[in-house]
Amino acid sequence: MRREALKLYLVTDPVLCADLGVVETVRRAVAGGVSMVQLRDKQATTAERVSLARALMDVLKGTGVPLIVNDDLEAAVASGADGAHIGQSDGSPHRARALLGSDRILGLSCETAEKAAATKGMNLDYLGLGPVFATGTKADHEHPIGLAGLAALASATDLPTVAIGGLKASHVHDVLAAGTDGLCVVSAICGQADPQAAAAAFYPPQTGDAQ
Repeated sequence: MRREALKLYLVTDPVLCADLGVVETVRRAVAGGVSMVQLRDKQATTAERVSLARALMDVLKGTGVPLIVNDDLEAAVASGADGAHIGQSDGSPHRARALLGSDRILGLSCETAEKAAATKGMNLDYLGLGPVFATGTKADHEHPIGLAGLAALASATDLPTVAIGGLKASHVHDVLAAGTDGLCVVSAICGQADPQAAAAAFYPPQTGDAQ
């Protein structure tokens, strides 16, 4: 997996995306610069996740943007998605890799430097580090680690990393300076009136850039 894919990682939320719908939100967000998409819907059935994942794969076709399915390994495989993301309580990464196969992306959430360091040899492709700040989109998240904690986690692993938790466009510089490869966001794009503009705000063209 290319580290650049983690630059702006969008996690979908069906409630926040209700006005436009998940598929249209993703379409517009990718046009604005989203580089990776995770389908997360805790209330959906596996069959529903497979159906939505396939619709998202159609939208992402030809963009080079990978689609990851949260937690549901069966849905990831059945839909043909590019991979899956699991948490610390979602079973063994070794088992997840066996189910996904070697050709799909596998990510794991880590909340401490110890957990990040312990992933060595687990055959993972990237780590999600955080939560950096408190967030309302995941009520059961761990205590926020802050930017200093993020830097400690990032330095504990050689794997590609993406920061998670309460992040906005204003945090890009600090998060990248902490040693991560990008930001993972939900509400900063999902539920915004213009998802394309919301995504583009994270990495606006610099003065003098080619138009």
